[in-house]
Amino acid sequence: MRILLCITGASLVNLGLKLIPHIKKENELFVVLSKNAKIVLEKENNQIFNENNYKDVKFFDDNNIYEGPASGSFKIDKTIIVPCSINTLAKIHSGICDTLITRAAAVALKERKKLILCVREMPFSTISLKQMYELSSQGVIISPPVLGSYAGFENILEIENFILGKWLDLLDIKNEIYKRWEI
Repeated sequence: MRILLCITGASLVNLGLKLIPHIKKENELFVVLSKNAKIVLEKENNQIFNENNYKDVKFFDDNNIYEGPASGSFKIDKTIIVPCSINTLAKIHSGICDTLITRAAAVALKERKKLILCVREMPFSTISLKQMYELSSQGVIISPPVLGSYAGFENILEIENFILGKWLDLLDIKNEIYKRWEI
């Protein structure tokens, strides 16, 4: 499966990066980080992004809208945006394709491919909720990082793994990194 992971400039950029090893295990993975994602990563996690730290992953420049993911003929099967900033949500909703990330989302919509937006904001404004509703009615999966207390978290890693595991489930990637609901 060919998966595109896009990481935009909202809180929890580190979760987007933590998805990389899980996705690339059995899939062909392509990644786009926005300029603002790199800034947020530095501010929140005191980390400078270096794509050389990730083996067997093809990174694309978000400013180059002529890269492969800008075309349906590149054949991306699923696209996930983690985190999806409110700015990116608004652009996707409006059809603005001024970056590789927003163009790739437009391609996923027109090709009717799985598109998952992990919108990071709280509380959501009425405008953002309307945009999410309208995109959802077109088949987009809206999946903000929301917790389920049934997992019995004991530390931040378990919280992160719960969220990552739910997103991996949406990508149809088998995982056992979080405690699932038990009857």
